[in-house]
Amino acid sequence: MNVFVYIINTLADWEIAYITAEINSGRYLKKSIEKPEIVKVGKNSDSIKTMGGIEITPDITVKEIQAQKGDLLILPGADTWQTENHDEILNFLKNNIGKNITIAAICGATIALAYNGLLNEVKHTSENLDLLKMMCPNYTGEKNYCNVPAVTDNNLITASGLAPLEFTYEILKKINVMEKNTVDAWYNFFKTRDGKYYFELMNSIK
Repeated sequence: MNVFVYIINTLADWEIAYITAEINSGRYLKKSIEKPEIVKVGKNSDSIKTMGGIEITPDITVKEIQAQKGDLLILPGADTWQTENHDEILNFLKNNIGKNITIAAICGATIALAYNGLLNEVKHTSENLDLLKMMCPNYTGEKNYCNVPAVTDNNLITASGLAPLEFTYEILKKINVMEKNTVDAWYNFFKTRDGKYYFELMNSIK
């Protein structure tokens, strides 16, 4: 399984930190599976700088994505969704939303999807419904908007930029790389910081 991460200038570092850390470390993943590979995808081969000033070099470009059934594509938020050209990744999304790969978008990436009419027929969330209606002339999905931190509809996950934890929780449940009791204990521990969930988490991976 590949976890493709679209890297973009001004990428919001915190929004993908939970999911990349857990996938890369593999510390709580099922022992019966091969650890997924994180593949950094750029619109070209140039390095980008995140909002935190971290430089990241892509492994491949959008043209080189060879997605297989069960793969995951993560779209982080960034200030440059509206100011840079992202036609290639948007065309990829138009061809793959609702198909065999999971697409997970957070913060500014959800606005880009709405702007391109890709949220109109699916349950979704974002920063704010009024913001989507104001910024996205092709958005007609108000009836499907969910006022929650993160939501999954089939193979699409969307989240507010204020909800990286919930975003990760939805992803982990969807891609099935942790046991259910592990995912729940992991989420409850980070959400509540209650030590009892740490012991549940440790016991779940024995």
